[in-house]
Amino acid sequence: MQWETVIGLEVHAQLATRSKIFSGASTAFGADPNTQACSVDLGLPGVLPVLNREAVRMAVRFGVAIDAALGRRSIFARKNYFYPDLPKGYQISQFELPIVGMGQVEIVLENGDTKIVGVTRAHLEEDAGKSLHEDFHGLTGIDLNRAGTPLLEIVSEPDMRSAKEAVAYARKIHQVVRYLGICDGNMQEGSFRADANVSVRPPGGELGTRAELKNLNSFRFLERAINFEVERQIDLLESGGRVVQETRLYDADKDETRSMRSKEEANDYRYFPDPDLLPVELDDAFIAAAVENMPELPDAKRQRFSGEYGLPAPDAQMLTGSQALADFFEAVAGEAGDSRLAANWVMGGLSGALNKEGIDVSESPVTPQMLGGMLRRISDGTISGKIAKQVFEAMWSGEGDADSIIEARGLKQITDSGAIEKVVEEVMAANPGQVENYRAAEDAKQQKMLGFFVGQVMKASGGKANPQQVNELLKQKLG
Repeated sequence: MQWETVIGLEVHAQLATRSKIFSGASTAFGADPNTQACSVDLGLPGVLPVLNREAVRMAVRFGVAIDAALGRRSIFARKNYFYPDLPKGYQISQFELPIVGMGQVEIVLENGDTKIVGVTRAHLEEDAGKSLHEDFHGLTGIDLNRAGTPLLEIVSEPDMRSAKEAVAYARKIHQVVRYLGICDGNMQEGSFRADANVSVRPPGGELGTRAELKNLNSFRFLERAINFEVERQIDLLESGGRVVQETRLYDADKDETRSMRSKEEANDYRYFPDPDLLPVELDDAFIAAAVENMPELPDAKRQRFSGEYGLPAPDAQMLTGSQALADFFEAVAGEAGDSRLAANWVMGGLSGALNKEGIDVSESPVTPQMLGGMLRRISDGTISGKIAKQVFEAMWSGEGDADSIIEARGLKQITDSGAIEKVVEEVMAANPGQVENYRAAEDAKQQKMLGFFVGQVMKASGGKANPQQVNELLKQKLG
């Protein structure tokens, strides 16, 4: 039997405010346990929450970015449940009237096609604390530093039909919140995480019973967890069983999901308006101030890169992956005067070096000015593309800019036709058999055989001979 996968995501983006959503406690990551939880976060008697205005501003910016309907009047509610790291016994969230309503995002699929994924809502809420199970010898430690940290929970429509589509959507949301500067997107620190609601059905049929996969904090784990869960549900249904609505956890070590608890419904949480918080009323002035100086967003930037720089769609997609990478590329292109060459080096040599070191482009030891300067030397014929790799490695190691490295190492390309001609003749004299074979070969085969001679000349010249001149002289002499 054929089965169709149905996926919806709930993304939790930690907002980049300096203080918590209802208190003045710090949101800085990495402090000692329970040193950044004040009386409001602890839910002590007599304390009152005060809404963080900056969190509201950030939510509005996100709503505008995804072309969503803003909730001009939104209400905070109490979501009641017991958990050891939730000291109040309830979480302040939004339910019936969220701050951001229906919107949409466009994702790019593997084959280059695009797809619109609906966003049902995005609401503000406070985070819970954290339970620590390691090194406590059968006990659980509670760290409440994270309690009260502002979250924007972004809930999608069940529009995704594969794990890869879900990852593309999660990456797009990650990209948007980072471009907006409202979330640092650090998945290792828990600043960006996702819950996946997964079900299967006969193609086009009624929605199946879903399982919720909780707290997936990497794109790789998100894809693997969904794929495992889809196979689990299909196997269960085809063997005569039924899927139970529940919350499941993904075990990365075993690459499997396991049951955590039965899935609660909204009525299980006994939502009711928080009596300590007034409704949030958004007026035109606040919205205008919130969206002032909005950055160029990923889709617009991608289209501009294709038009302004003449980049193919996949290259524009890659170079706009992050604001920092896009800015780096534009700075390099401006310095180099050749956007195509700049794109190739940023996506190739630079990105390879960054990945090898495991660092972000903002930490690159090679600045846009340094890389652009090196590319100018390729364009004006001072160095070849092959020599440029040596220059780049030297710049990466901190030896200076391209001009100083080229001068110090004597890497200038040989463009003297007389000098190149001499090397060509020496190579031909040293390889008479290959010369004879070349001259006896058909044109199509000669083109392949030419590579041998080019390689020998480049080797004899220490890689400094101008490749175009080498090709031209060889064809002339061999002919």
